[in-house]
Amino acid sequence: MTKNIMIVGVGGQGTLLTSRIIGKAALAEGCDVKISEVHGMAQRGGSVVTFVRFGDKVNEPVVEEGQADVIIAFERLEALRYSHFLKKDGVLVINDCRIDPMTVVIGAKKYPENIIEELKKDHAVYTIDAQSVALELGNSKVLNSVVLGFAAKFIGFDKNVWLGTVETTVPPKTIEINKEAFERGYNAIN
Repeated sequence: MTKNIMIVGVGGQGTLLTSRIIGKAALAEGCDVKISEVHGMAQRGGSVVTFVRFGDKVNEPVVEEGQADVIIAFERLEALRYSHFLKKDGVLVINDCRIDPMTVVIGAKKYPENIIEELKKDHAVYTIDAQSVALELGNSKVLNSVVLGFAAKFIGFDKNVWLGTVETTVPPKTIEINKEAFERGYNAIN
């Protein structure tokens, strides 16, 4: 059986690193893994989408609409934008933060209200304020590890596999704070 994970966010939030950690954790568990990244205008604050598929045998890296088991969204609007990829019994994990896209910044569009409440009408939604946790740890850049720790419970694998993968994937100077961030997310209650 193949597990389909989709990670969506805004450039600079750590979506690509998160996909690499998930892929490496799946490899550590003996799975066949395929990863596909769509960068868009990532360095300009644009949308970033990554697909991670793993299982006994995975033939292609892209998750089709309505097939994602878990969508990890690093921002509310990105969760809304890609929610149609979630399967009926899938889980949507959202970092509860708002980053205005350029169309909102210049006044061409309005940021939608009540995104999480609307998504909860049709999906199993779990939220975390990862930015607050990362700031408590003293480094806003580890918010992706907080979100990943929170989402790991819905993906599977033993916590020690996750921590070992974080340790071998993040930059050496950031290992301990990323592991702590992961733990904080993993232990968060929704």
